[in-house]
Amino acid sequence: MADFKTITLDIDDGLAVLTLNCPDRLNALNAQMKAELRDALRQIGGPYSGVRALLITGAGRGFCAGADLSESMAAADTRDAGANLIDSYHPFLLELAALEIPVISAVNGVAAGAGMSLAISADIVLAGKSAYFLQAFVNIGLVPDAGSTFLLPRLIGTSRARAMMMLGEKLSADKALDWGLVYDVIEDDSLLEVATALGRKMAAGPTKAYAGIRALMRDSADNSYSEQLQAEAMVQRLASRTEDSIEGVMAFVQKRPAVFKGK
Repeated sequence: MADFKTITLDIDDGLAVLTLNCPDRLNALNAQMKAELRDALRQIGGPYSGVRALLITGAGRGFCAGADLSESMAAADTRDAGANLIDSYHPFLLELAALEIPVISAVNGVAAGAGMSLAISADIVLAGKSAYFLQAFVNIGLVPDAGSTFLLPRLIGTSRARAMMMLGEKLSADKALDWGLVYDVIEDDSLLEVATALGRKMAAGPTKAYAGIRALMRDSADNSYSEQLQAEAMVQRLASRTEDSIEGVMAFVQKRPAVFKGK
């Protein structure tokens, strides 16, 4: 396993817990952290990793404050923000999107800028009571990036997404729940416990069915109704042939809990 400096990666019984671990900087994304996220996600997505679910969270008082602006200022004379996104953000974001396992984020404290993009890239977003979300880009004269303009309108609608991006105001956890940005809001001192329990439940679930759900949800926005019906049929064809599907049906008939193996 790689020796990470800015993140931690713990894998146990099919659940990978990836923690952003620069709490003194509110887990701001610097060059090393972005590279380590890419490497960790490649490891998790590897064919023999044994990982069947991923939980992403942040150490300390915040999930992620976004880009490390002190690093950006140091390179201001030679900065190409577009190249920086392509070279250092897109690799780990695409690795995350390509995973064939369920992804949970447990958002503690601030999730701002690209940190918010990372948080809402998960399939299921849990937020601590004191968490908040911030499209901070406009406050420093930038446009949203790291996938925000793709993800946010699909989650909360165009009108609210546009307002969040243009106003640059904090969105509380409770309001994020009301808007459909997060799945649930948890008391701060219980957030990691609840998120880990959910992660373990999903790590013991039908992994290939989860992969199919991720793929179908990802493609649905670009498909017509008839195309999506066909896509469902093709993915269902594969899912119905898995060992987990056979086990699930047998367990249902026999009135017992299913024991899924991710196969």
